[in-house]
Amino acid sequence: MEGGPEAASKQEFTEFWKRATSSPYIMRLALSAGIGGLLFGYDTGVISGALLYIREDFVEVDKKLWLQEVIVSMAVAGAIIGAALGGWMNDRLGRKTSILGADIVFFLGAIVMAIAPAPWVLIVGRILVGFGVGIASMTSPLYISEASPAAIRGALVCINGLLITFGQFLSYLINLAFTKTPGTWRWMLGVAGLPAVVQFVLMLTLPESPRWLYNQGKENESRKILEKIYKADEIEGEIKVMREAVEQEKQVEGLIGQTLGEKMKAAFSNVAVRRGLYAGVTAQVAQQFVGINTVMYYSPTIVQFAGIASKSTALALSLVTSGLNAIGSILSMLCIDKYGRRKLMLLSLIAIIICLLTLTGVFYQAATTAPPIDNVDTLSFGANATCQAYLDAPNVSSWNCMKCLKAECAFCASTGGNHLPGACLAETKEVRVVCGEQKRVWFSDGCPSKIGVLAVIVLGLYILAYSPGMGSVPWVLNSEIYPLRFRGICGGIAAVSNWCANLIVSLTFLSLIHALGAAGTFLLFAGFSTIGLVAIYLLVPETKGLQFEEVEKLLQKGFNPCDCTNPKTDEEKASTGK
Repeated sequence: MEGGPEAASKQEFTEFWKRATSSPYIMRLALSAGIGGLLFGYDTGVISGALLYIREDFVEVDKKLWLQEVIVSMAVAGAIIGAALGGWMNDRLGRKTSILGADIVFFLGAIVMAIAPAPWVLIVGRILVGFGVGIASMTSPLYISEASPAAIRGALVCINGLLITFGQFLSYLINLAFTKTPGTWRWMLGVAGLPAVVQFVLMLTLPESPRWLYNQGKENESRKILEKIYKADEIEGEIKVMREAVEQEKQVEGLIGQTLGEKMKAAFSNVAVRRGLYAGVTAQVAQQFVGINTVMYYSPTIVQFAGIASKSTALALSLVTSGLNAIGSILSMLCIDKYGRRKLMLLSLIAIIICLLTLTGVFYQAATTAPPIDNVDTLSFGANATCQAYLDAPNVSSWNCMKCLKAECAFCASTGGNHLPGACLAETKEVRVVCGEQKRVWFSDGCPSKIGVLAVIVLGLYILAYSPGMGSVPWVLNSEIYPLRFRGICGGIAAVSNWCANLIVSLTFLSLIHALGAAGTFLLFAGFSTIGLVAIYLLVPETKGLQFEEVEKLLQKGFNPCDCTNPKTDEEKASTGK
């Protein structure tokens, strides 16, 4: 008994590598489709660095916090529309065609952003890019899932998650590469179109999803694809499973109907689909409300909140955090088919909560120990250069760097060291130049702090806690938890939920930082993460190693959170008499 579970886990771990190396076609398919994840990750990461330079080119963006939030979050708004239409496109046009369409729209959006002469044109480009990302975010994992053997499906779908993190890592490399190049942010955003072109070309050489083809009555085409993916002795069993699913669909075809409204009605009237949506939507919303995409969108800014003023240093540290995200995704590939989806998410959330609470304490300590304002030093710059709120304040003796920044001014550190009393000045380019000419450091997003490095370390631990569980698993779960006949529309609903949560978080993050401070904002995310932990414990079943049709039976029967056993394991034990 003691050796049984470990042996089984080892077998599951090695199965992925065995199947992937014996059939390179599987890896080619997964990597090509997974570039949709790379587009997703690149857009998430690139805007964080580009925003620092967009603010320098457009004065109105630098002065208006809401405009910065709109530029970042309009891609998310576009993704909501893309994900909503993506469900219909997947069912009507197929998975492959949907990915090709997403590539075209993403490429056009990248070009529009690169040549944007004004913020509103940049916002249009962000919406187009978001539209493409929204379609790809739900279609890529679905395509990989439907073309993967059940034993390694989790690991293969995690390739999509790995490429999301690689896209983020690549975006920070690109950001660093163009920091000294004329047109900095235009190159950063324009390069995003290249992966879309690569995926478009690769997808032209790949087939449609075998399950979608079988559902469309193209059985011979489906069989030919399965012969390239499955072992010879597995093909007939897979065909049988798909045949039963299609026959079941035909039995309820009159209820399903052909219109989107009729299909939505039929989906919500099906108890298995409803329970699947409870689990899938919960996982997707929880993924966003732990605050991860604010970290990825604004990571250079967060590093500056920690008191690191240099843009290039902030980008370099963001590159490190993105690299940790990629490492976490690799861990997810190794663990998801070994330990299961549910366990990984619960453990991930517990670690996330601990990290967020620690970040709360670190940022609170940094705020309370911010350097004080030197009144003589401040006034020496002249009335026109001094922060107006500081001049109007009745008692300036209580002012420190943090209070200066909250007044929408900037802190010019002392020549003797960043942690000594400095000047509170008006946040303008002219004054910033004067501060720099005196060999002093300019802080406009965060105050110098002796524990700023600790904040970056905990930020890295937070990403390592997030990536193996909450980073990859919600997408894997949503690619396998819905019945075939509802998979496109339910995947669209879950993806829309994810992007809506993403929009809410990204659109309010800078405002929350301004109103609550970094410490209060991370404490709020810790509260959301705790709610997510409870919800996932109560609503999300284990789907590890189950065929799609077995997942449907599990949901039809109902899920008991207190029963942590895997149905597949129970059936195998019963069949062997153990």
